[in-house]
Amino acid sequence: MSSNEKTVDLAEKLWTRLRAGKPAGGRHPQICGDIPMSIGRDGTWFYQGGPIGRIELVKLFASVLQRDEEGGHWLVTPAEMARIEVEDVAFIAVELEKTGESTASVIRFRTNIDQWVELDKNHGLRVEHDPETGEPSPYVKLDRGLEARLNRAVFYQLVDMADELKEPETGKMRIGVYSNNQFFEIGTLEAGE
Repeated sequence: MSSNEKTVDLAEKLWTRLRAGKPAGGRHPQICGDIPMSIGRDGTWFYQGGPIGRIELVKLFASVLQRDEEGGHWLVTPAEMARIEVEDVAFIAVELEKTGESTASVIRFRTNIDQWVELDKNHGLRVEHDPETGEPSPYVKLDRGLEARLNRAVFYQLVDMADELKEPETGKMRIGVYSNNQFFEIGTLEAGE
């Protein structure tokens, strides 16, 4: 399968999944392929190599951003679909807010485009570790298959409020936080660590 055929195939799958069948008006958006837009690891949006300085414009593009099942990022409007390059994830969580106590607490994150998301069953937490350095990279799920990486300050704030749960069978200690009556694991410690 050629690169162009693969792009068309991914776009068709994404459109079908997003619209659960035939789109309104009976036509699919035109597939534009790749465009010279990208998002850097720090959440900065670029067009033709230069940063997009207007946050309002970034928010507009972000409102039509989708991620396909293979991790590709697409700007999808009723008329056109175009793939963009994303270095890591499209957004950065830059602020954390916690209300309530214990298991009934609610943790919310604000992204770099001022979008708030609650940590819950639909917006979970995952932590990847760099295989060479062991450095954690925490992410929160957003809508449309997207994610936001927690910046260092927000991650440290999250770790500071973490609880420990000991598994009786293994002695393993799970470190995590409660939000919306659900436990979200940040990491583990083996017995004796």
